[in-house]
Amino acid sequence: MTAPLDRDAIAQRLVATGYVPDRDLAVALALMQRLSRPLLLEGEAGVGKTEIAKALAEIHRTRLIRLQCWEGLDRAAALYEWNYQRQLLAIKAREGHDAKAVEAEIFSEAYLLERPLLAAIRQETAPVLLIDEIDRADEEFEAFLLELLSDFQVSIPELGTIRATSVPHVILTSNATRELSDALRRRCLYHYVDYPEPDREARILLARLPGIDAALATQVARFVAKLRKEDLVKVPGVAESLDFAASLVGLGDLRDDPEAVHDALVALLKTREDRVRLAPAVVARLVEASA
Repeated sequence: MTAPLDRDAIAQRLVATGYVPDRDLAVALALMQRLSRPLLLEGEAGVGKTEIAKALAEIHRTRLIRLQCWEGLDRAAALYEWNYQRQLLAIKAREGHDAKAVEAEIFSEAYLLERPLLAAIRQETAPVLLIDEIDRADEEFEAFLLELLSDFQVSIPELGTIRATSVPHVILTSNATRELSDALRRRCLYHYVDYPEPDREARILLARLPGIDAALATQVARFVAKLRKEDLVKVPGVAESLDFAASLVGLGDLRDDPEAVHDALVALLKTREDRVRLAPAVVARLVEASA
């Protein structure tokens, strides 16, 4: 087993992947690794929570296994299910054989279909397990997760208890659309992911868009930060900020072409109401304030 990375090493390696963390996130990731505890990342949609898991898998050079949560997500979709078609074919092919022997065979590994949670604990090399948008799942599914998050094991009635071959690096994300249970929170370390400050967002733009001018990246980051304080239906996230900046690569200054800035809002704003609110006069004001 490799030695846990410290805060500074994690921060440096994340930057090398194109993810620019703040100090508190680097600390949370270092402690998650040292304590072998899941990390719950909470924050608004678009702040980069999922990207953290992707970057973590990259710095550990390991597999990313993702479970996307939704309302009604159940054990079969998350953990395992049996290959019923193959089981039926096997039963038909073995008609007249000993029933107990047939049952033992069809409920064996050969007929088991792994889903993300089971796959994550059966890897030889510890993967990153991303349980994405856990707040979209039901409370019953949260309760089902507790065994995995506490002991890194799962129970399959036909096979017994399966313990982790290697303990995965577990990241849970939540957009805070509903309150999560105390039981789930107690099993996790916690970090709130906020929109980046302009200086850090400028560094993100420079890391992800090598062709962008540093001065323009700073202006774009300031513009987006001020835009997020406007009365918007959907506040733009970092992904939208990257698209917006990519649309403006080549400009020396946002003030050089206000029309281009206004046109590029198609990458930044995602509702009709927000496009109407951001009239050219408003955009001009934000551009001047960002210079």
